[in-house]
Amino acid sequence: MASRFAQALRALEGAGRARVNPSLASIEAMTAALGRPQDAYRCIQVTGTNGKSSTARMIARILGAHGLAVGLYTSPELLCYTERIEIEAAPVAHDEFAAGVEAAFSAAKLAGVDPTEFELLTAAALWLFRERKVDVAVLEVGMGGRWDATSVVTPEVAVVTGVGLDHMEFLGPTLEAIAAEKAQIIRPASTTVLGPGTAELEAIFRHRAEEVASQVIAVRASGALSPSAEAATTRFEVTSRPTGPDGRMTLDVRTPGATFDGIELAAPAYQAPNAATAITAAEAFLGERLESAKTREALAATRVPGRFQVVAPGPFVVVDGAHNPQAAEVLASAIRDAWPRPDQAPVVVLGVLGDKDASSMLAALAPVASRFVCVTPDSSRALGGAALAQVVSAVTGVKCGVYNRVSEALDILHISAERDIVVTGSLRTVAEGVRWGCNRV
Repeated sequence: MASRFAQALRALEGAGRARVNPSLASIEAMTAALGRPQDAYRCIQVTGTNGKSSTARMIARILGAHGLAVGLYTSPELLCYTERIEIEAAPVAHDEFAAGVEAAFSAAKLAGVDPTEFELLTAAALWLFRERKVDVAVLEVGMGGRWDATSVVTPEVAVVTGVGLDHMEFLGPTLEAIAAEKAQIIRPASTTVLGPGTAELEAIFRHRAEEVASQVIAVRASGALSPSAEAATTRFEVTSRPTGPDGRMTLDVRTPGATFDGIELAAPAYQAPNAATAITAAEAFLGERLESAKTREALAATRVPGRFQVVAPGPFVVVDGAHNPQAAEVLASAIRDAWPRPDQAPVVVLGVLGDKDASSMLAALAPVASRFVCVTPDSSRALGGAALAQVVSAVTGVKCGVYNRVSEALDILHISAERDIVVTGSLRTVAEGVRWGCNRV
């Protein structure tokens, strides 16, 4: 007989991973049937086209370091569903996860609704957080904000890391339309934290905040224009950048309540805005100055799976979940830092999904890649490696190698030790890269 966890996974798969429900009706009915578990703890909600998972993880670690029991809900997973639901900095156990899924299915049946996979997982997470008596839940929005299942909660702090063109078939064709969807996580009497990626779209978020009397704190680089008064602005500056793929960066952060100089992260410089945003959100949530030592230790210990993650040394294999043009541009900057000389440029193993702008991603990465190798991600939505190779040729004028799987490409490239390697293009591609690295040990 299949284990309880295996049965839960099969049930989730039967719900249909790709199905989207642009309504809160099902999740509201399910949580009502569960006794509204989201009312048992305080909540922070994090949305954004890029950086939301990293920011959510950093917020959770900072609050945990300050003595709170923290639940963290992120998506998607890389290797195992349990990665999506963490309590006190650890994924929930298989039996706990199964119990949460069972509770979610029971609630759906009682409510008479046909939920999506994401709605089931959200209900399971909210229920588990109540069962484990967390003090606060940090919830990463799956898509948008207006009708995302996580919006069944009423957050005390709403975080928007930034806005880019992604999921346009659901959120709208323009940055303004997408921003309007994300702005809906801003709730009455909350605090809104606007990350640097919201620049030039601030009016949309400020309008929503004014409608519901939400205080706005902006996070901006030193010297950049801010939509908020300086007393309601966090400033940050990168003071040293990594000089290798496993390097560290340092940054200075000044929030409305405190100054943190020389914060260290084992991360590329593109995580600086996310770190500054996380510090700001944690400070706003606690309503008081963060303790410097605890904040520094939390950030120094934070690791974000699939974000410039080293999965093998000599030559280095780095995986990064950049899956849209905006993220690819940020990744390109990190590659320049890690491999500053042109003769050091890594081989880029690229696998993308069919609904992404592969041409723009390639345009961003081509100047920092020695060459491309194309693969087909393990997804029903994948763009075939051969079709992607045609896009590479059109953008760069150079033909590239094609492999069926990420593992096949890495086996050959790593043994040849020709160059360091970066695996990117989608989280499915990255997951295969992480799995390859785990299997080497």
